Amino acid sequence: MQELGKGGNTAVGAGRITAELHTVGDPVDLSALLIGADGKVRSDDDMVFYNQPSAESGAVRHLAADAGGPERVEVDPAALSADVDRVVLVGSCDPDDPARTVRAVKEVRVRATQDGADPIEFRPPALTDGERAVLLVEIYRRGPAWKLRAIGQGYADGLAGLATDFGVRVEEPEELAVTGRPAPYPDSAEPTPAPPAPTPTPTSLLKPPLGNISLDKGGQASISLEKQDRELVVTATLEWDGGSDARRARGADLDLYALFVPAAEAVRGGNAPGTLVKSGRAPQATRSDGVVYYKRLGSLESRPFIRLNADSRVPGCETLHIVRPDEQGYVLLCAYSALSNGFGSFRSFGAKVVVTDGRGSTVTVPLFENTKTRYWVAIALVDFTGPDGAAIHHIEAYSGRMTERRPVLHVDGTIEMNGGPVEFKRR
Repeated sequence: MQELGKGGNTAVGAGRITAELHTVGDPVDLSALLIGADGKVRSDDDMVFYNQPSAESGAVRHLAADAGGPERVEVDPAALSADVDRVVLVGSCDPDDPARTVRAVKEVRVRATQDGADPIEFRPPALTDGERAVLLVEIYRRGPAWKLRAIGQGYADGLAGLATDFGVRVEEPEELAVTGRPAPYPDSAEPTPAPPAPTPTPTSLLKPPLGNISLDKGGQASISLEKQDRELVVTATLEWDGGSDARRARGADLDLYALFVPAAEAVRGGNAPGTLVKSGRAPQATRSDGVVYYKRLGSLESRPFIRLNADSRVPGCETLHIVRPDEQGYVLLCAYSALSNGFGSFRSFGAKVVVTDGRGSTVTVPLFENTKTRYWVAIALVDFTGPDGAAIHHIEAYSGRMTERRPVLHVDGTIEMNGGPVEFKRR
C-alpha cells in the first residue's frame, strides 16, 4: 500500500479507480467535481454527489455507503471527455447543519484502489479553524497519462461555497423563484413581451428522502432528520399476516417490543451498535431497562417519547410512534411469539418491521430465516446517536431454543439475546 502526504502525487492507470471515504467521529459526505482546464466545471452536471450520482455517462459515479462498503466515488479516466482536465474529490459536513465543522471528525482517510495496483491512501491533516469542507484528492491528466494528487485543503464555506468557486450554481435556501413581468391589459397598445428564457435550475444540496427501500440481511440505511424537529414522528410497525390459513388457525399472536436507551444514557463502546454480545459476558451495569410493549404503552408527551398504539391479537400490525429524536439513543425493535402460536418461524407468520419518517423515507426490515421453536427475535436497531439522523440496522437475531428470556439492549447499542426477564403473556 502506498501512503501519500499532503501535496504528494503518484501515477495511476487508465482503468477504473474507486475512492473510498473512511471517517471516525462525525460523518462526512463525499462528492466529486469534473473540472476543465480553466479550473471550472463545464456545467452544473459536472457535480457528482448524493443528489446527482452520475456524470459523463457513468464515467464518474457516486455510491452511497451500504453493505458493500463505505461511501465512495468511482472514476473511469479512460471514459472521460477530453475537456475534463481533472476530477476533484471533496469531503464536506452536512449542509443542513451550518454549526458542523470538520473539527468534530476525528479521522478522515481516502483509500483509492485500482485493479492490478497497490491501494493508495491519504489522511488529510487535522482541520481546526472552522472548515466545513476539504479538498481531498484529485485525479488529473499529465499528458496522455493520469496521476493522483493528495490535496488536504480546508474550506470554511462548506460544500456550497466550494462548489460555487468551481462554477456550480448552488441553490440557496432563501432563493426565490423568478417571476415574469405582468401581462399587459387587453386594451393596451404595448406589444406583449417575449417570455424570458428559462433559468437553469440551481443544484440543491438538500439531502433527498430515501424513498422505499428494503434491507438485505445485515444491511443498514440512514434516514436524514433534524434532531430538534418537534414535528417529526418516526413510525415503526410490526406487520404480519399469519402466513397461511393453517398457520393462522394454530395461532398468530405476535407482540412488538421496543427496548430503548435514552440519549442521555447512550454511549459509544468498543463494539458497533447492533453487535451481538454473548449472554452472561456483558457487564450488567451496561444494561438498559427501558421497554415499551402491551403492558407498558409509553408516552409521546413525556419520556420515553415512544408509544405503542395497541395490542393486536390477530394478524395485522402493531405500531410504535417515536418523537423527540434529540431524546432518543437506541431503539431495538423485537417481536415475541406467544406459546399458543406453536413452533412456527417468525418468517412463516409473514413478519417484518417497517420504519418511516412520514416524509418520503420508508425502510422495510424483512426476515430471512425459517428458525423454529424460538419465541423472540430482535429484528432491527434504530440508532439515533449520529448527528445527521437515524441509522436502521437489520439484526434478525433469535433467542435460544424454547427459552422465554427477553433480549437485552445495552447502553452502547449492543444486543444480548436470552439475557432478559421471562414474562408469559397469559399468566
